[in-house]
Amino acid sequence: MDVRVLIDNVSRNPVVTDPSDLPSDDRLRSLYGPPRLPWLRVNMISTLDGAATGAGGKSGDINNSADKRVFDTLRALADVIVVGAGTARIEEYGVASAPIAVVSRRAEIPAGLREAPTGKVILVTCARADGLPTSREMLGEDQVIVVGDDAVDLRRMRAELVDRGFQNLHSEGGPHLLADLLASGVVDELCVSVVPHLVSGPYPRIAVGPGVNIDLDLLLLLEGNGTLLGRWAVSAT
Repeated sequence: MDVRVLIDNVSRNPVVTDPSDLPSDDRLRSLYGPPRLPWLRVNMISTLDGAATGAGGKSGDINNSADKRVFDTLRALADVIVVGAGTARIEEYGVASAPIAVVSRRAEIPAGLREAPTGKVILVTCARADGLPTSREMLGEDQVIVVGDDAVDLRRMRAELVDRGFQNLHSEGGPHLLADLLASGVVDELCVSVVPHLVSGPYPRIAVGPGVNIDLDLLLLLEGNGTLLGRWAVSAT
């Protein structure tokens, strides 16, 4: 699926007038490169009516080839993939090229990641998590990050991951983790694919949790077969 550039504030070319501006894979990686390191971006998808999932409860129910091209690009750039345990379980995550840092208040490791090679899965949890001893035994002591007592301290999580050499942090949510990351003030960038699809119904938005009041600056807008793919910098960071 080809995507075209509509607005480019990354390479100092604010408005793109050539409708045939179809970026190569190398240019797409350049357009999504972080302006500095460390950098934490979150990538989400939404329908036109604001749903983050489809009828099956997965973001995979509403994605398409344009979204997948950007998704694959962001993963290729990432040093580590940060994801909530619930999202990893529902979306049936498996091992990726970059290590996956699973955020879980209960120290839960999703089934698809329990047999991962050493170093491919990191658990981020809190000291009083019921599953902490089991997860340490499963992954190894070095692959478990404990930050916080009763809840995961996301500021400390970011610092710990950066200390381990993960400079380009890429999160795929889900909605609860995104809301918590925003509330913690650790997000540098939000990428959202808006697909030309309506679902209605009681589906979650891309962020579910405590209210926030955050402005964003548009960096990039792409389009592919009606899907709009935006990249926004969080103004407060």
